[in-house]
Amino acid sequence: MDALPQDVANLVDHWRRVAPDREAVHYGDRAWTWREFAERIDRNAAGLVAAGLQPGDRVAYLDKNHPACIETSLACLRIGAANAVVNFRLAPDEVRYVINDAQASILFVGTEFLPVLAKIRDDLPTVRRVIVAGGEADEYEDWLAANEPLADTGPQDPNACFLQLYTSGTTGFPKGAMLTNASLSAHSVASANVTVIGPGDSSMVAMPLFHVGGSAWALVGLFHGARIVLVRDIEPVSLVNEIVEQRVTHAFLVPAVFGFMLQVPGVAERDYSNLVALFYGASPMPLPLLRRSMETFPVDFFQVYGMTEASGGVTMLDADDHRDKANEHRLTSAGKALAGVELAIVEPVTGARLGPNEVGEVWVRTRQLMAGYWRKPEANAAALTEDGWLRSGDAGYLDADGYLYISDRIKDMIISGGENIYPVEVERVLAEYPDVADVAVIGVPDDTWGEVGRAMVVPKPGVEFDSEGLLAFCRQHLASFKCPKSVELVAELPRNATGKVLKRQLREPFWADREKAI
Repeated sequence: MDALPQDVANLVDHWRRVAPDREAVHYGDRAWTWREFAERIDRNAAGLVAAGLQPGDRVAYLDKNHPACIETSLACLRIGAANAVVNFRLAPDEVRYVINDAQASILFVGTEFLPVLAKIRDDLPTVRRVIVAGGEADEYEDWLAANEPLADTGPQDPNACFLQLYTSGTTGFPKGAMLTNASLSAHSVASANVTVIGPGDSSMVAMPLFHVGGSAWALVGLFHGARIVLVRDIEPVSLVNEIVEQRVTHAFLVPAVFGFMLQVPGVAERDYSNLVALFYGASPMPLPLLRRSMETFPVDFFQVYGMTEASGGVTMLDADDHRDKANEHRLTSAGKALAGVELAIVEPVTGARLGPNEVGEVWVRTRQLMAGYWRKPEANAAALTEDGWLRSGDAGYLDADGYLYISDRIKDMIISGGENIYPVEVERVLAEYPDVADVAVIGVPDDTWGEVGRAMVVPKPGVEFDSEGLLAFCRQHLASFKCPKSVELVAELPRNATGKVLKRQLREPFWADREKAI
């Protein structure tokens, strides 16, 4: 097998030198060799420099999956800048917030999202230039062609951010997690022992690139010299066809996507002889869905537990664990720590370390950790300890064999189909609805999405409450995936002595008969 690159920063030059004519990226009906892919990144980097970008500057990327996004991230790495990838599912006001928070000077936007840009263009003070990618008038391709490939820029600071992924916070505003060459290289190296991926393999990148399960997974494949098969949209029939027709060997998907794929007619009869391993994570996989998936796709299954702030996965439940009939209870665990990852279970108030099978907050220490949140010192202080631990916000325990079990969340985050939803953000909008006296949003079980939001609403006295009107109001102000899927009217919300809503009490009736309260 070919030797691996030293780090993410030199992966493109490494594989251009080792295998220049081997295919690196496949997208739709197009493909690029390592030589071609590297030249595109060099031209992108030259264009960024010509536009005046300096080390530490940000660009923003708003589109569905497209090779230009990966090229821009790697071009930013070459010049010390960073690509802030915007969640294309956000509402226009939220898109504006992210772009302005990043202080992006260049905005790459797909033609599909020009209507969104039209609504916010006058309120993007730092954006000096917009470059449209895709469509008939593909400005991105013209921009690449107009620039000669950038010459070697020399070594870069390994701890400088080049990929900025936004994760919502308990304050209701997204935070930009600054991922670096050092953090993403550590993640790619840690994956070497478990992904068993390398030159000659084809890794499908289907999750959105604004998600760590998209961008970090793409970098894992590229780092190991695999061909990546980039998928623009998660459409079940197309995904199944792509796996078969592109001879995909590895893929990472969230559980909801497995559920959709299992509904494709004839899915079990397709030829998966090239498929080696399927990875899942970002939200819990219900055991019935996992078992059906393992029957349909007779390959190795791996579960990943991780977070944006750790550049991706930090634990893995491997293929042997998935086949271990004597320890089937481990299918509800998140597996063991990856190489180079330390886990600790900590009492969240006192900071005391807890022993096996004692539930507390999951803390993580690893070289994979982000450099911090962009321009959020208070959030950094809350999330990162002085001795290098990340407070995950998840509650769980380690058993005597080192398997991690996630039992609940310290914070009230809802994970729906792999998307993180913070109730405070949603509650702030719902509270503005005229007939709402009080409201709390909780996650309730859903067979498709893992969990979805439910608004527990105390109506104002004497009103005839319009639940559909409330949901429509929410969709006007937030991305639809963040909005509750149902409304329940209640007389009052349970609160403790300090007035905090007891959300655990609200959730309990819905999760009582479930294997995982998450």
